[in-house]
Amino acid sequence: MKKPLLWVIAAILVLSTSFAAAQQSAVSEAIRVEIEQLRETDVLSIGGVDIAGGSLLAEVYERRNFEPNWTSREKIGELITAVKKTYFDGLDPADYHLEEAEYVYRELGGGNLQSPHEQAALDVMLTDSLFRLGYHQVFGKVNPENLDPYWNFRRELGDDPPAVTMQKAMDAPSLLEFLDALTPRGHFYNRLRAALAEYRELASAGGWPTVTEGEILRPGASDARVPLIAERLALTGDIAVATPHANSDVYDDALEAGVSRFQARHGLDSDGVIGPATLRAMNVPVEDRITQLRINLERARWVFDDVTEDFIIVNIAAFKAYVVRNSEIVWQTAVQVGRTYHQTPVFRDEMKYVVFNPTWTVPYSIATKEMLPRIKKDPDYFETRDFDIKNSSGEIVPADSIDWSQLSRGNFPYTFVQRPGPRNALGRVKFIFPNKYAIYLHDTPSKALFDQAERAFSHGCVRVENPFDLAEELLGPEEWDQEKIQATLDSLETTTVYLPEPLPVLLLYWTAEIGPNNDVRFYTDVYERDARIAAALAERFKAELPEI
Repeated sequence: MKKPLLWVIAAILVLSTSFAAAQQSAVSEAIRVEIEQLRETDVLSIGGVDIAGGSLLAEVYERRNFEPNWTSREKIGELITAVKKTYFDGLDPADYHLEEAEYVYRELGGGNLQSPHEQAALDVMLTDSLFRLGYHQVFGKVNPENLDPYWNFRRELGDDPPAVTMQKAMDAPSLLEFLDALTPRGHFYNRLRAALAEYRELASAGGWPTVTEGEILRPGASDARVPLIAERLALTGDIAVATPHANSDVYDDALEAGVSRFQARHGLDSDGVIGPATLRAMNVPVEDRITQLRINLERARWVFDDVTEDFIIVNIAAFKAYVVRNSEIVWQTAVQVGRTYHQTPVFRDEMKYVVFNPTWTVPYSIATKEMLPRIKKDPDYFETRDFDIKNSSGEIVPADSIDWSQLSRGNFPYTFVQRPGPRNALGRVKFIFPNKYAIYLHDTPSKALFDQAERAFSHGCVRVENPFDLAEELLGPEEWDQEKIQATLDSLETTTVYLPEPLPVLLLYWTAEIGPNNDVRFYTDVYERDARIAAALAERFKAELPEI
């Protein structure tokens, strides 16, 4: 009796295996049809949903002879988890076919077997979901090259071709762990991400109150708005609790300290005086701050695969520069950046050397547009400005030998070179990272401008408030302490010193960042760049993506 039963079981197993093989073969054939359409037309739509992966998806399936990728419900569950996590990165999970992925997950769980054509379509859609997710996490949703002609940060996936990387992700024991390893996030990104969650919680709780306009409020004064200001500051952690001020209208020392902290976090003068600028910052809606954080998380995705543990960051929007060692900020300074019509560009390069007692060769545009009209009005212009005037042969000519009235932008055969010294426009030291934009960091005689909160004053280069400290930090205090630096400056000899190792320099534009004390900081969008990124983040996923 047992032997016939075993034969029946064996036959059932053979038939089941044969059916499964036939079913998978039919699914593979259906996938081949979809992929061939993608190859021929470069367009594929499944259930009204565009497939964005293009030739990359075709290559993935061709490499595996069109076999389906998503036969494991557990793997689909991991993909869904990864998709949902994008919300916390400020991205939109709907960009990654979330509803379709959840549909497949439910169908497999219920034992519902779709037709080969439907299985093929859903498999391709899930692979496209992974492509979209990986692309956004590695490169960002918005292509910065479309926003900024100066952009030169690296946009590479890694050592493996993209199709190989995608297949490794799908074959990995844990898709989530693979994706985490593919896009490692440093402290700054993770803290921005945490800040986004915190501000979303504030929004869910109703945000913060609006502080009404009124007289400028100085420490020690009394004002009926004090309890409201305290409540506002407590919600963002600028003071511990609002309770001590709930029944008081006195602007006391504790509240002043909180206001000063708030001002520092928002790029304002930290004077403790509540004037119009401070009130405007307090009354920015929490939803706008959430958008600001999403925008700057996107900016972080653009660059954080292109940095090492040691680098220099200039945050143009914050008017600050930082030296980072072992991924920690070890030094910072205020800077002046380009005016709105001479914007400092966003790019990266490598700092290679420092020049003490530099000369300044005036760019042609500045010499003809700005200096020439002044020279025509003031015959003694060059008496106190330490300039050499050179002709087209490089020979120095006296200023009084030139008929300035006959010169113009189209007729200007001279070059102005300012000699080293305290009046030099570059100050006493400049920091060079050779680039095609002729942008560098340098000292400045315009020290008083550092007292202003917003410091967009230059022609594009970055003026440093504490340049000699920066020189010591970069060259090494054992080799170049302040005494040696001062002796070199006193010599008035132009001296070039190379860094021990070239150091990456990142000129970035972030209107939200994390400060050295892990506090989240917001800055005015002085170049008005945020709106374009916000609009692009709100758009649907586009199939017209740059090649990777």
